[in-house]
Amino acid sequence: MAEQATVAATETMTLNMGPQHPSTHGVLRLVLELDGETVVKAVPHIGFLHTGMEKTMENEPYQQAITITDRFDYLSGMNNNLAYCLAVEKLLDLEIPPRGQAIRVIMCELQRIASHLVWLGSHAMDIGAMSVFLYCFREREAIMNLFEHVCGARLTPAYIRIGGVAMDLPSDFDERLAQFLGIMPARFDEYEALLTANEIWLNRTVGIGVLKAADAIRRGVTGPVLRAAGMPHDLRRVHPYSGYEQYEFDIPIGRNGDIYDRYQVRMAEMRQSVRILEQALENLPDGEVDADNPKVVLPPKEQVFTDMEALIHHFILVTRGFPVPPGEAYAAIESPKGELGFYVVADGSEKPYRVRVRPPSFHNLEVLPFIVAGQMVADTVAIIGSLDIVLGEIDR
Repeated sequence: MAEQATVAATETMTLNMGPQHPSTHGVLRLVLELDGETVVKAVPHIGFLHTGMEKTMENEPYQQAITITDRFDYLSGMNNNLAYCLAVEKLLDLEIPPRGQAIRVIMCELQRIASHLVWLGSHAMDIGAMSVFLYCFREREAIMNLFEHVCGARLTPAYIRIGGVAMDLPSDFDERLAQFLGIMPARFDEYEALLTANEIWLNRTVGIGVLKAADAIRRGVTGPVLRAAGMPHDLRRVHPYSGYEQYEFDIPIGRNGDIYDRYQVRMAEMRQSVRILEQALENLPDGEVDADNPKVVLPPKEQVFTDMEALIHHFILVTRGFPVPPGEAYAAIESPKGELGFYVVADGSEKPYRVRVRPPSFHNLEVLPFIVAGQMVADTVAIIGSLDIVLGEIDR
């Protein structure tokens, strides 16, 4: 009797990664189907951090809703403030003075560096490089100190307001910012000396989690993840806002769309942010920081103490807010993670009728199942980190 050929049965295993896993960068749950240590399928499950922020904004006066924007991507408060304010300012047809525009650019570029530093430190630690995390948070702390010096807050500033900014820069801010910018190029060199040619880093990042430009565009990916795939798309250049057309900067792009390219793009972006900040500081104009619209902008504090009309005006704006003419507007900015947009519908009252956020982290996360399939379980950790997601922005 001839021997019958036997075929080994193949079985896959289902593994829950998260939502309490430190490498998911928030309360993200991944259901992984594994063949040994190879990922066959990955399904993200979100919603564990849902707090109804958009609906909450619809129940607050326009100006007070700014404090909620800080909490979407809690590593990018200034950028969140700006995107929302630009949408409301479209409805109000407000023109921000040059100094106010320049201050907004300074705050957003500092926030971009701070966000990328958190990404770099945590991503490196995911892969086993502990020292980089400590160095990155050293520089991030310096940026947080600058924010605290400007507006008294560090993580959730609510500094950029509808019509301008909360207050002008302190008298010694120029000197402190210049000192920070002076040390950063050497610090970037320090990070790169630890990682760029590191054999372990190369083995864990080169050729891993490849995302092609066509696939990225098809799935709405933006920001550094898109640019690492070779697309030079940056809203600061494509659709300039807040005076970004006045600044010279390059748009770093990658060639392979892998984890290593995402690392190199973000490193180059931090250097370009320093370049923008140097230009903004050198050409910082004098003058007012808020739009000339007393129906929207709070009166100067010294007037509130001496002028009864200013006191009443201040009281009404703070307690009741200001009406916005009926209409709808969408404004988008280039946040550290990609295109962050706010769609605001006004019905003529003091509160927005509808607020909808276009969060870059949500769209960037959508590509995870496609670039994880076929990779190892350990590579899944590195790929998630390379996307730089924040669950507060995804769940909202």
